[in-house]
Amino acid sequence: MANHFGPKLQQQTLSNLAGVRHACLPAKFASVSSFCFRTPLPGLLKRRRGNVGFGFSRRVVLGLGVSFWSQFMSMAGTFGGKTFLASARQKGMIEEVLKNVDWPEQLPFKAEDFQRFDESSDSLFYDSPRFVTHIDDPAITAITKFYSEVLPPSNTPGVAVLDMCSSWVSHYPKGYKQERIVGMGMNEDELKANPVLTEYIVQDLNVNPKLPFEDNTFDVITNVVSVDYLTKPIEIFKEMSRILKPGGLAIMSFSNRCFWTKAISIWTSTGDAEHVMIVGSYFHYAGGFEPPQAVDISPNPGRSDPMYVVYSKKLATA
Repeated sequence: MANHFGPKLQQQTLSNLAGVRHACLPAKFASVSSFCFRTPLPGLLKRRRGNVGFGFSRRVVLGLGVSFWSQFMSMAGTFGGKTFLASARQKGMIEEVLKNVDWPEQLPFKAEDFQRFDESSDSLFYDSPRFVTHIDDPAITAITKFYSEVLPPSNTPGVAVLDMCSSWVSHYPKGYKQERIVGMGMNEDELKANPVLTEYIVQDLNVNPKLPFEDNTFDVITNVVSVDYLTKPIEIFKEMSRILKPGGLAIMSFSNRCFWTKAISIWTSTGDAEHVMIVGSYFHYAGGFEPPQAVDISPNPGRSDPMYVVYSKKLATA
């Protein structure tokens, strides 16, 4: 398959991972979404305000197990004589999170890690359209710029793109077009209003993680600030591998904002660096993907919403 992807995919300039804002705000006090809630466990390593390090909590220790996080900390513990926590403010450290990970043989998550505070039907939650954006303008600009550097050029013959968990906007570059751009989402009014889509499908992936496409269909799959809501992520990532063309690219991007009552427990109990590890583990345990990589594209650390990307390509031989 021809390599359509932009040459800068491996050359992203990583932003300083310092000063990311965090708060514990119930969703009713936020106009769109709240900062993801997390409850530190006393006596264990905590993340200080403005520092993106490893914040252990009761949920992550009970859910993932001490052995997994112990090997993770051992892997990422020292760089140049400094601890990862102490070095987290240094430029480019987020990319180290997924390098040379010694993954546990078995999936370390438990069923309760994928539970939510609000287990009512997601169809009810998304029944009314929300014509708003869920990250601020600088974060939107950052993900759009990233897309402009890694997506196949506009109007490339034969290219098909899937925007998973889509809405009324996909954050692709202005005027971006392909012969086929499919949106999957929860609200039909939002999907109808998305000008970049050539077609759309309304589907609750937490009820039915089966993606209704043939094998080897898409060149790219994107997902913006929605990976934290997936309750069956491994099944979905396996499906992503199935429907991607060999060498196809999957891009998961996220911030620290969410509807915390609908985000999964393991996400709301942990912090930004751990979120990178969690999404990376989805790629790993789904199989069929190259080792995942992470970049920090946060535009103004400490002054606007942070933005992180975890991406991988389907194995050429898969």
